Formats: sequence, structure tokens, C-alpha cells
Amino acid sequence: MLVGSPLSQISLIQHQEDTFSHNSTMLGKRSLLAALLAVAVGVYLLPSPIDPKPHVLKGPPPALEGPLAVNTLLQKGRRLFVGKLHGPESFTADEEGNVYTGTVDGKLWRISPDDSLTLLTHMGQDLPECGSSTNYEPVCGRPHGVRLDRHGQLIVADSYFGLHSVNPKTGEKTLLLANSQGAAGVPFAFLNGLEISSETGIIYFTDSSSRWGRRHVNLEVIELNTLGRLLSFDPQTGSVTVLLGDLYMPNGIALSPDERFLLLAETSIGRILRFWLKGPKAGTKEVVMDNMIGYPDNIRRSDHGTFLVGITTPRFRKVTPPFLDMIAPYPAVKRFLAKVIPLGWYRVMLPRYALVLELGSDGELVGTLHDPEGRLTWAVSDVFQHRGRTYLGNTDLPFLPVLEGADS
Repeated sequence: MLVGSPLSQISLIQHQEDTFSHNSTMLGKRSLLAALLAVAVGVYLLPSPIDPKPHVLKGPPPALEGPLAVNTLLQKGRRLFVGKLHGPESFTADEEGNVYTGTVDGKLWRISPDDSLTLLTHMGQDLPECGSSTNYEPVCGRPHGVRLDRHGQLIVADSYFGLHSVNPKTGEKTLLLANSQGAAGVPFAFLNGLEISSETGIIYFTDSSSRWGRRHVNLEVIELNTLGRLLSFDPQTGSVTVLLGDLYMPNGIALSPDERFLLLAETSIGRILRFWLKGPKAGTKEVVMDNMIGYPDNIRRSDHGTFLVGITTPRFRKVTPPFLDMIAPYPAVKRFLAKVIPLGWYRVMLPRYALVLELGSDGELVGTLHDPEGRLTWAVSDVFQHRGRTYLGNTDLPFLPVLEGADS
């Protein structure tokens, strides 16, 4: 029974309601904090897919000056096969002018001199889902390095299925070396770069990681491990040799014109090595470029004797250091990010900026080509020159950019 004036009764009721509301709000906040704490503890206790080590890069990115000065030379090209070629990664060409490339759906293609497009073969299964998600790559395949050997056969490094020889006319495939076979007791997980000696027929190739496959490349880059290798394969004997181990995501490789050495890109730390094949330094390596302006992908010889390097992601000076630079020394941060950020989200953070480096015979930087706004392309994987045209590869864009004549 309420006692007192009606006004005091109303005041008491209002006070009780305010108290209840306050208590409810506090209880809600505490429940939310408890839930957030539980989630945080759960994420902390959840095992991380990566096991990174601390790493400090050689310094901040170089300034965009001198040979690195910004230009728009990569904006003068055009896009071919829009919606038909998805991620044309690497290229080779025959004496008839046909160009060959592989795409994210596991397909190998021939581009004729008149720019007609012909499907040669599927490296894996031919499924409607191929190319729709990286989750299907282990079934569909992903051709990376593509070269022609001395007998006119295509040699293909498929990231999941190994080295193959493919008849460029019929598309018939022959397995040369399976990923499961590997080398020195370690299976391959991520075949990538490819080069063939015109003198000996030896096939040089890279396995970017013995842990992470191509579809987990972002984890490979964040983890920053040394699980990559440079290898050679002799088609005559079937023998495979480990030339270099303990490499940071080895990627593209290119022979010097006299085949005395190979240039090799270590993508995840922005570095290029020279590995000597002949001479007094044979079997040794040396750094020719470090602390690069971006992360190098493939390396190709140009049509005038220099080397062209596709930069898959630039690394620029800004108010804060580049993202990968900032997290490189902190394994705990990288383990946490690998647990909470979906793989597909990393692509959103990448700048749409195309960059190609030109290196001299000793690996010195002599020039660059830029597309600062990504008008023609971005994330350049390969730079292949053939018959006055420059083909710009990429890992997952739905078109093939080319530069024509004087523009290339």
C-alpha cells in the first residue's frame, strides 16, 4: 500500500523505474563486456595457422626518385580478352608467334598472332566451379610458370600437380615430376617460377613453400618463413636437385643470356638473388637487390638484354610504414591477424598501382614503368616481350593488359 501524496507516490514509482533501468543497463553492459572478453579469450586460445618468426627489413622503402620516379608509361596499353582470361600469370611464345599462358581456372591457352584465343587443356578437372574460388584450385590446378623447351613442347609448372610437358598443338599432357614426389624427401606444395636452359635442356623451377599452397599465399607472405627452394630437373634422367634451400618465398627466375647465373625473386622480403651456375662462384648466391620498392614476382629477359621484374604489390613510404613492414618484427601480432582476418580481405588493402622494374645485366636498377592509378592494370606478375608487344601478367584480374609497339 502506497502512503503519502499522489505526487510523492509518482516520484517513488519513477525512482524505482529509473533504478531498474539503470541496473538493467549496467547488467547489459556487463554482459556485453563478459561476452567480448569471452570472445577475446577464445580467439587468443585458438591456435594460429601460422608460426612466424621476428623479421626486420633492411630499412624504409626507397624514395620515388631517380630511376624510381613516377611516370605513366604503363597507362598507354589496352586490355584483351576481358572476362575470358582470368589471371594470365606467365607467358611463353613459339616461332610462329603464338603466345601461351595459364589462368586461375586451371586452363592453358594459346593466343594466336591474330589475337584469337584457343583452349589447349585443363591441368586438373574440368568443373564449372573452377576459377570461382581458390578453394577449387587443388582440384582444378593452377598453371604458373610456362616455357617452351628445345623440342617445342610446353613445360608447365602447376602449383598443385607438378611439372608437366604439354603438346602445344594437341594439348596432350605428360607428367614429368609430381608434387607428391618432391625432392630430398620433401614434397612440393607451391610450384611457381620456371626457366629452361637452351644449352642443356635442364629445367629450373621454384617451390615457394613446402607448407602453404598457392591458395594460402597470403599466409605464406605474413608468416615470412624460409621454406622455399630453388631446384633443377633433368628431363633426360628424371633426376631432381635442390640448388638452394631456406629461401623466403622464391618466385620468378630468369637465366642470364650466357646462362652463367640465374636471377631469383624472394617475394616475401622484397629481395632478388643471383645464383651462379658457372665459373668460380658456381653453386653460390649473392644479393643483387634488397629492400625493394615492392614485392617482386616474375623476372624475364627483355628484348634488348635487360631484366624486367613485375611488382605484385608496391611498398611505398607514407605517414606510417607499409603494413607488412610494421607487423614483420611482431610474431604475436601476425599470429593474431592470421586468426581473425579472412584470406580474401587482404586483397582489399592492396593499392591499385602497377609497377615494373628494369634491371641491367648486373642487377642494377636502370628504369621503371608505372601506372599510378591502376588505369590499365595493377599487381603485375610477369612482363613478357614478344614481336613488339609487351604482355603484363597478373594473378587474378579478369583481363590481359598489353602494350603495343613504341609503348612497350
